[in-house]
Amino acid sequence: MSFFTHMLEQYGYGVLFLALMLELIAVPLPGEFIMTYAGLIVYQGQLNWLLSIVAAGSGACIGKTVSYWIGYRLGQPFFEKYGSRIHFGPDKLDNVSHWYQRYGNKLLLIAFFIPGVRHITGIFSGVTGLPFRKYAVYAYTGAVIWVSIFISLGRLLGPKWEKYHHTVNRYMIIIGVLSALIYLCVYVFRKKKDKLRVLMVRALNIALLRYNSMRRVRFIIFIAFAFFVIFASLLIGLIQDFLAHEFVLFDEVAAYIVHQIIGPNESESMNRAALLGSNAIIVPVLLLTGLWIAFKGKDRRLEWSIFVWAAVGGEGLSQALRYVFHRPGPAGSSSVFTFPSEQAMLSFAIYGFAAYLALRHGGKFPIRAGVVIVVFAVCLIVGISQVYLGVEYPSDVSAGYVFGGIWLTMNVILLEVLRAARHVTTE
Repeated sequence: MSFFTHMLEQYGYGVLFLALMLELIAVPLPGEFIMTYAGLIVYQGQLNWLLSIVAAGSGACIGKTVSYWIGYRLGQPFFEKYGSRIHFGPDKLDNVSHWYQRYGNKLLLIAFFIPGVRHITGIFSGVTGLPFRKYAVYAYTGAVIWVSIFISLGRLLGPKWEKYHHTVNRYMIIIGVLSALIYLCVYVFRKKKDKLRVLMVRALNIALLRYNSMRRVRFIIFIAFAFFVIFASLLIGLIQDFLAHEFVLFDEVAAYIVHQIIGPNESESMNRAALLGSNAIIVPVLLLTGLWIAFKGKDRRLEWSIFVWAAVGGEGLSQALRYVFHRPGPAGSSSVFTFPSEQAMLSFAIYGFAAYLALRHGGKFPIRAGVVIVVFAVCLIVGISQVYLGVEYPSDVSAGYVFGGIWLTMNVILLEVLRAARHVTTE
């Protein structure tokens, strides 16, 4: 690695350009290491942040272009001539090409964060005949996002670069893999949604297939259950890390990045942001949601009951969980135990459930999208404020989101199952 660091210090932008270009043509170079170290040099004032991104992004885009045309010129004749020998003849190539032209472009955005995968997506896009214009839009966008994130991380880590960059790279890879898995799950659902929906209904013992009016309910239950499975999977990993005491480095890195991004003079604004997760804000949200249910709800009593249960039960569950895990918070924290974060968990569960009710009963797409974005932003701000103020560890906040997601999806499923049962009874 000392060779790359020496070359970067000597030739800066040129090395960034060539290294990223060669890596994405499929030359095995440590791209993330080079970019984060370049970010460190930016922090030291030897390189310009924007010019570094331009140089690295240009190299990455050219590398993806070259790899595409290699696949386009050499790939199809190869598979047509020799594909049958490896059980991948022209027929299978056509099927894969059809899928890739329809869905593969989205994967180009994610693939950059997965070593090995990013090296072959360009060639494979050319082999399958993905139109170059479509390919270029997604590949170039993904390249710019990729280099911007890693160079900016190196700049943020600054003097802590040597200690943290391996950990940050590992988490970015995990995020990339999870994103790819989520995308594939969405694809499978879209492809097999009718069969999956029937299986889900049977699993829940809701014999409502003959009622057309209940299709929407079954669909919501399936989606909620899918998210429940995702959150449960994350929960298993969190508990394993908790038992193995593996949160120390994650907490140190995440807290350092939060303080680097926000700056040292934002305590007052972070205190105001923390109020979004307090009873001073959550209680009025409960009351306003109750009024909204009274005027707009379709099963008013049921929806209000479940919403109150989600809030009160969530509070009780968060208290119980903190005493079960028995993890002391940071020095100066007002809570004895902070794992999982009460503010993050309740914000996710209560704001999320209120948003779900709003989405459930209609509204135009821009309004629905706005509601989702606002709720996501509020939950994120609440968690960041807790970390910035030193009230909770980043792992406390992460666990709060996961437990909050589980509690939210459980209550959505409960609401819709009871709603379905009520409709069956009335009919």
